[in-house]
Formats: sequence, structure tokens, C-alpha cells
Amino acid sequence: MTTKARVESYYAGAYWGPRKETAEECARRTATFLDALSRYDSFLAEWFKPAKSLKDARKYRLMPPDLAALAELFSAGVNRADAGGVIERLGFGFWFDNGGPDGDVAELRIHCGGYSDAVPNSCVLTLPRKGQNAERLLTAQALAAIVRAMVSPWEPDWAFATSYDYYQENRKAASDPFSLGWVTYLSNRIGGVPPLPAPVRIEPVEGKGTLIVLTPERFTASNPEHVALAERVRELLDRAGLLKPLQAQP
Repeated sequence: MTTKARVESYYAGAYWGPRKETAEECARRTATFLDALSRYDSFLAEWFKPAKSLKDARKYRLMPPDLAALAELFSAGVNRADAGGVIERLGFGFWFDNGGPDGDVAELRIHCGGYSDAVPNSCVLTLPRKGQNAERLLTAQALAAIVRAMVSPWEPDWAFATSYDYYQENRKAASDPFSLGWVTYLSNRIGGVPPLPAPVRIEPVEGKGTLIVLTPERFTASNPEHVALAERVRELLDRAGLLKPLQAQP
């Protein structure tokens, strides 16, 4: 009896250090990112405001990006103390999706404007697990394009796209500030990327940083060759002093 191979789920995330911003500034960055996604693939061109029910959510489109609606969502997504006051240093955050069915949906979770070391700022895009959209988007080319689309609006210290399985199984520690992905971006603020072994591909990104693509084929946590390659690249980046905590930004 054969065992069915586990289907791995994938996501892309951009992360940056403390950067104090208003809800309106976070909305503008989000709008720029959503525009970039919509230009890349039609599946990523429709997004909806979060709501109490699926039926209600489909009434409230965010595309083309509605700056006022995005700013309102960020303002509502503040952290509050037990007494009810806003904890300003923790920034703003909210979650929304593109309306697809279970397994064939993209979801975005954004945390922006925080200036505390306790909670990093981030933009995390969860990708579909199955269907034609997954087949099209879960490629090195597509994920590299998605990570590139994160760089200009968010100005992250680092970003990556990988499988949840790999992240969970190979993260060094819960406090580890850096994770290597199938596709990884490192800002020039962190440092220059050293030569890396084949089949790894290195590409510049808008004069802002470097993109590292581990393998042209689908990277999986179940492939020991992929895991060994990722570990070797991580060792080289660590030796070059690139695995640093997220840096505070003006």
C-alpha cells in the first residue's frame, strides 16, 4: 500500500524592524503592494475587507486599492491595554483574503507602524494549496516575482517564500530572527551576499538588496537534497555576518 505524499503549503513574508508610521502611511504601502500583485497575476487582483461572515465580506471589495478603507482597517487593528488605551508602539495590523474557496485562497496578514522590538513589522501572503492557481504560483519564477513585489512598498530587511513544513522543521529557535526560504531577499542594509553553490541563483533587486533562489524546481521539506542545500546556504550567510536581528528604521 502506497502512502500519499503530503501536500506542503507555501507562503511569502516580508519583515522589517521598528519603524514608526501612521495608519495612513501603512495604507499607502499596502495599496502599492496590492497594485503590484494585481499586475502580476489575476488571482492576486481581488481582495475583500474582513467581515463577520463570508457573505458580508464579498460585499466589500478593496480593489482598486481604497486608501481610506485601508487606513480605517489599520486604525481599527491597534493593540489595546487592559484599561482600553491604545499601545501605540505596537503599531497596526489586520487580516484579509481574496475570496477564494478553502485550499484555493490567498490571505494577507499585515503588521505595520510598530516601533517596539517585541513585535516585528511584517507582510505575510499565504498562497493557495491546490488547484490551477497553486500550480501556477508555486514556482520559483512566481515566488521570486511576489517577493520582489514586496520590496519596494515595504522596504523590508529580509523577505522569503517557502513551505510551512520547512519553516517549522528547520527554524533554529523560536527567537531566531531569520529564516531561509526557497526564495530569500536580503536588504543591502544587512550586507552583501557572498558567492553561493549551484544551483542557487543570485539576483539584484532594484538596487535595494539581493534575491537568492535556492533551486528552480519546487523546494520541499521532504526532499533531503533541498534541505541540505538550504542548510549549506544558511551556513554561508551566517559566516558572512548576514543573519542579524531586524534593524530599527527611521
